[in-house]
Amino acid sequence: MAAANGGTLPSETVEFAHRMFDAARSGDTALLSQAIDAGLPVNLTNEKGNTLLMLAAYSGHADLTGTLLSKGADPNRVNDNGQSPLAGAVFKREDESVRILMAGGANPRLGTPTAIQTARIFKREDILEILGATEDDLKDPLPTIPGPPH
Repeated sequence: MAAANGGTLPSETVEFAHRMFDAARSGDTALLSQAIDAGLPVNLTNEKGNTLLMLAAYSGHADLTGTLLSKGADPNRVNDNGQSPLAGAVFKREDESVRILMAGGANPRLGTPTAIQTARIFKREDILEILGATEDDLKDPLPTIPGPPH
C-alpha cells in the first residue's frame, strides 16, 4: 500500500488498515467507531477505492452504515469501478442499508450502474420507489454491471 506522498507505508499501518476494512465487512461497529473517534479517516479507501461505508453497506451491516454516516462518511463516494455504496447495497438486496443510505444523502443516480439502474436490472420495483425513480429514470438504457467490490 503506497502512502499519499508516494512512499511506502509501514507494515503495521497496512495491517491496521486491513483490520479496519475487515471490521467494515464484518460489521464491527464498536471497533470502527472507536478508531474513527481516535483519528481514522472515515472515508478511508482500500486498494480498489472502496470506503468503509461501501464495504459495510454492501455486507448488509445497516447499523454500521448508519454509524459511519453519522461520523461523516461520504455516501456518494464511488469506488475505482464507478460503483456507489447505494448501488452496491441495492445489488446485494440489503434493503435496510439502502434506506439508511438514502436518509444519509446518497444519490441514486450516481455511479455505473446507478442504484436506480441496478434496481431496474433486478426488477426491484419496491426499491425503485425508495430510490425516488422518475419516469425519465425508467427510460434510461441499462449498462452492464461490473464485478462486486472487495
